[in-house]
Amino acid sequence: MAPMLQRVLIADPHTANARMVGELIRSMVRCQVWAAPTTDKALKLAGSVEPDIIFVEMSAGEMDGVAFTRKLRRSRLSCRQAPVIMMCGEATAAKILAARDCGVHEFLRKPFTVKDLVRRLEAVTLRPRDWVEAVDYVGPDRRRFNSGDYKGPLKRRSDAPATPDAARVSQALKIVRSAIASVDKDPAQALRALQTQATDLQKAGVKAGDMKLTTTAVDFNRYLAEVEKAGGFDKAELAKKAAPLLAYLPKDGSGSAAA
Repeated sequence: MAPMLQRVLIADPHTANARMVGELIRSMVRCQVWAAPTTDKALKLAGSVEPDIIFVEMSAGEMDGVAFTRKLRRSRLSCRQAPVIMMCGEATAAKILAARDCGVHEFLRKPFTVKDLVRRLEAVTLRPRDWVEAVDYVGPDRRRFNSGDYKGPLKRRSDAPATPDAARVSQALKIVRSAIASVDKDPAQALRALQTQATDLQKAGVKAGDMKLTTTAVDFNRYLAEVEKAGGFDKAELAKKAAPLLAYLPKDGSGSAAA
């Protein structure tokens, strides 16, 4: 885990709590630790120190961990995909779902033991999850949320360590469709989601030896680069350019885009 824990950011308004977490991590690995007491200061520090991992208090004082994580995930910071472990003293179902849906990797209930902390650190460093770049959701695959709690064998087909290629392509196409529908609501994130999926579809096409899918994805990515340079979408043109890709979506390919 050590190479992935060199720079640690702890966003917590309680100095004693932040110090305790920092000391626990330093007892395991040699690392640099920064602390921030507010949401705004945590975001500024994240941009300057580029942390490898972030611990954030869910809600206390001027710290809103949910808002922090959402802003981080939708930012242009180089650490926007860094693992986030959210800490909270009361683990209600609503709070756990809020943590999962804002894009955190793991949820850590306080007070916690060293063993609990190690499980979360192992989960985010040794068992990385696929990244989902959609519009309504940006973050790690939610099907593996709080994986540090489970220590038994994998039991379901969906528990396979990697998403099957066909499922990956289907999810990417659903996100493309969802992003197109959200262009007016959040054009910047819609563009980023479309670019990410076009790149993933291009890689999938190369891996499968599907030249048509590969070239279609390349053409769509080239169009998106032109859109980014122009600074705006033409929805009719977007729908036209996306149509060849969306033709790969199964006829029954309905459902939510976010994982």
